[in-house]
Amino acid sequence: MSKVTESFGTMVFNETVMREKLPREMYKKMQATLKKGKRLDIETANVIANAMKDWAIERGATHFTHWFQPMTGVTAEKHDSFIEPAADGRIIMEFTGKELVSGESDASSFPSGGLRATFEARGYTAWDPTSFAFIKDNTLYIPTAFCSFGGEALDGKTPLLRSMEALNRETLRILRLFGNEDVTAVKATVGAEQEYFLIDADTFEHRPDLIYTGRTLFGAKAPKGQELDDHYFGIIKPRVKEFMAELDEELWKVGVLAKTEHNEGAPCQHELAPIFATTNIATDHNQLTMELMQRIARKHGMVCLLHEKPFKWVAGSGKHNNWSLSTDSGANLLEPGDTPFENAQFLLFLTAVIKAVDDYQELLRISVASAGNDHRLGAAEAPPAVVSMFLGDEITAVLEAIENESTASAKDKEMMKIGVHVLPKFPKASSDRNRTSPFAFTGNKFEFRMLGASASIADANIVLNTAVAEVLGKFADELEGAIDFSSALHDLIRRTVIEHKRILFNGNGYDDSWIEEAEKRGLSNLRTTPDALAHYLDEKNIALFTGNKVFSESELRARYEVYLERYAKVLNIEARTMVGMVRTAILPAVSKYIRQLSESAIAAKSFIADSDLSFEEETVASLTELSSKTYAFIKMLESANDAAKALSCSKEKAEAYRDSVLPIMEELRGAVDSMEKLVPADIWPYPTYGNILFGVK
Repeated sequence: MSKVTESFGTMVFNETVMREKLPREMYKKMQATLKKGKRLDIETANVIANAMKDWAIERGATHFTHWFQPMTGVTAEKHDSFIEPAADGRIIMEFTGKELVSGESDASSFPSGGLRATFEARGYTAWDPTSFAFIKDNTLYIPTAFCSFGGEALDGKTPLLRSMEALNRETLRILRLFGNEDVTAVKATVGAEQEYFLIDADTFEHRPDLIYTGRTLFGAKAPKGQELDDHYFGIIKPRVKEFMAELDEELWKVGVLAKTEHNEGAPCQHELAPIFATTNIATDHNQLTMELMQRIARKHGMVCLLHEKPFKWVAGSGKHNNWSLSTDSGANLLEPGDTPFENAQFLLFLTAVIKAVDDYQELLRISVASAGNDHRLGAAEAPPAVVSMFLGDEITAVLEAIENESTASAKDKEMMKIGVHVLPKFPKASSDRNRTSPFAFTGNKFEFRMLGASASIADANIVLNTAVAEVLGKFADELEGAIDFSSALHDLIRRTVIEHKRILFNGNGYDDSWIEEAEKRGLSNLRTTPDALAHYLDEKNIALFTGNKVFSESELRARYEVYLERYAKVLNIEARTMVGMVRTAILPAVSKYIRQLSESAIAAKSFIADSDLSFEEETVASLTELSSKTYAFIKMLESANDAAKALSCSKEKAEAYRDSVLPIMEELRGAVDSMEKLVPADIWPYPTYGNILFGVK
């Protein structure tokens, strides 16, 4: 047995451990929970808690924590030790079913959108038994949901689990119509590809903008970026390889199926991709992956940047959400098969997703909206802000045949011809890859490419699961009452293709002509977070979530407030950081250099003609003009930021930051970046893009 197979999952209280540690009857009850969602009774919870505690202590754990995902975008935890006092003054190690099943946290200290006031502090964490507990840093981590005293969801996991239940319910209705009585559960599965940057830690410590905001607010373009395409899939530097090796090892211990790692398109950018897992487990694993990336990078003298656009002149970082539907019998419901034209069940699920994406395109855009992602969408290596779907030529041809009621021949798969005889032939995939498409079908799954690198994947999958569940429910309503199922199925698929083909686009999403075409088709182009959030509380969206019992209306309105507030807070921090960097370091450095050049110009005056400008005089003139502009922009930014921050309405505040503060920030950056090009590196107060992007040797 290899070292990897020996260590994989050793820190996870998984099914193998349960089978070994739990009495047979209790193990069967736990299996019913894992496979069919059955509720656990307190007696079973007590037995599981005791076994979990003994197992954790054997592996060095001294504490436990309910690990949850509040609306901050990151995880939260409160640690309690296992110790309990004994009568003789000694201690015993205890952990009860009650402590396993639920915990308490201060709900008023987390974003709640008004659901919790400061004086209404009580909140609860509730164990998610479908996501395995694990050990990290001598602590037993118990994945949990987080809700208020009144039961409102204050996290990402609770609505995600609700959306999975809705999707399971409606998918089973469809499968029954096709005569499938064996499947008892259907789950959405996800593989979340994670992009990130690694930069030298010492360089990071000298950039206040990276420390406070995660992105560079200033920085002139380096002589080299990613123009040569030499970093993408290039040789991994030894220092980075050591980081990746340790990251893999730590992820494998806690059961994360880290699979693929490589250099990405930009200098010092990389990617990690896992194997698929059930959506809520994939969400937990991605949060854990981001945490371990940042921690392990520090051990190797580097900093992991997860911001969507840490550097202006190179590609940003996303997170590709590969989504599919799997039954408990192992079938992938988005697998076309050899003859997709004849696979009616596949076509029904395919058209359900098409309709869901078209009907709820604004919600999908909202699910990836953030101040950071606004910089990335539409730029290099990122899809545009317009939601569209790529299906590839073969599937598109099938749908066109259905629309036109023509015959689509089930041709043999085309064999790839590489031009080198020694290489084996292999079947060509049913669809190409389109990296400019926000939502691409890639063989037996959909790749939602709009997510930002720092985002939790919960939000996007809540929307996707719920939207598809809604459509499948409507399909089931129509087909269950049909007299002739085959005819009704044919008509439903054809009608859906005709009504929603506007969302299908196989071309270049980066082309400006597509944006014009999308507008003609009536597709939304929501460029900024406030633009997108304006649709969050549309009547159809409220009906979608409340009808499928994923959110109550009060929970939706709370999230709307939280998202607007986060956007404004991010830009407020960025604006204040810019002001501080310019006032305390950049302008003083430029002023110092102007003085030096002025003195040199005076000394050199006798050596040049009166009509000629010296290098010193010309540079002084340029820097003086730019520094005056910079100072004027600083005062404008301070004023605009104060005015935006003073607004009480969260919608008006977010719009003020977008319309008034952000444009001044861009103008300020332009002036400062121009000054950077004229000032020597030993005088410029901050590491340059060249230092940062190529600093890891």
